[in-house]
Amino acid sequence: MKSYDVIIIGAGSVGVPAALSLARNKVKVLVIDAFASPGQGQNKKAIGGIRATHSDKGKIFTCKRSIEIFSTWKDLYGDDIGWIQNGYSFPAYTDRDEKKLKDLMKIQKSFDLNINWLSPKEYEALVPGINMENLKGATYSPEDGSASPLLAVNAFYFKSLEYGAEYKFRENVQEITISSDREITVKTGKGEYTASKLINAAGNFARDIGQLIGLDLPVVPDSHEGAITEPVERFFGPMIVDLRPSEDPATEDSANFYFYQNNEGQVIFCLTPKHLIKGTASNATSVFLPQVAKRMVALFPKLANLKVRRTWRGQYPMTPDGFPIVGATKKYPNFINAAGMCGQGYMLGPGLGELLTRIVTCGLTKDDIEVLSHFNLYRDFSGAEQFK
Repeated sequence: MKSYDVIIIGAGSVGVPAALSLARNKVKVLVIDAFASPGQGQNKKAIGGIRATHSDKGKIFTCKRSIEIFSTWKDLYGDDIGWIQNGYSFPAYTDRDEKKLKDLMKIQKSFDLNINWLSPKEYEALVPGINMENLKGATYSPEDGSASPLLAVNAFYFKSLEYGAEYKFRENVQEITISSDREITVKTGKGEYTASKLINAAGNFARDIGQLIGLDLPVVPDSHEGAITEPVERFFGPMIVDLRPSEDPATEDSANFYFYQNNEGQVIFCLTPKHLIKGTASNATSVFLPQVAKRMVALFPKLANLKVRRTWRGQYPMTPDGFPIVGATKKYPNFINAAGMCGQGYMLGPGLGELLTRIVTCGLTKDDIEVLSHFNLYRDFSGAEQFK
């Protein structure tokens, strides 16, 4: 039975960056995953957007650090992970959305987020060809960006190996035994491993992992679909997020939708259904593409002639309020959760990896403690993330 300082369950958007950060800080870490290689759960289904444009300090601070990691990775380590600083934009077409975005912008600026309000003409200059009818303006955060989830997770993985992290793939966790506040034993179908601490970063299966120690995490996956087009010459810059729910009977089951052009020129897009489909079924549906395409072309007619290469379906492991659950449990302080990322694990992951390292090494800062208060498992979940 091999012993470690930390065992991480889940080699995905959070688990791999956490292993990287821990190993870089000389922590002996093992990552266990049921899949055959890193990033094979929901990470590879992420669309690649990375933003600090959130509605609370916890996510803003964590993602600002993530952006620093993504944006400097190539310069520091030489790996091209597809990073581009294309920014995020939220156009407003109703008085309600204009007020909501401007009110949120005050909060965002109070946390030093680089975000500004653009007039309709300024936004049209940024996104030539955008539908100008009833456009009130838009928020724009130029430091947000995007990168390839596949390239990034593998870059983080191979760098973590260089620092000494170990991985066990194709192993399902069957039992977790907590003998004391300094010893946890994890049993899989292939072996047993001990550690002083454990991080539950199991994504869709985080609730199942918690239940192995009698902990019922309020994390329930629901389905979302995405798609990608052929590559074309760049013709717009930022991620475009339309907050409006559809009022068209043909697309009435859709809430917000968003799209951007990646570093290779492909347009990637996603839609949030009004009526969420809970569970982990991952077959693409026939409903998504006609629904989202109609809305996208109405908003940005230049998209009309693009050819869609493929669609896919993944899950957001959701909490009731749209905020993650990060931190130690009361009964078992050496059992640390990093769960319920609500579809934002990819953008939160690198920043969370460093935060989890400071939890493990008892190096939390004053800001960390405040950030963790937003992610506390024992909150009442009565709030609501504005940009789920």
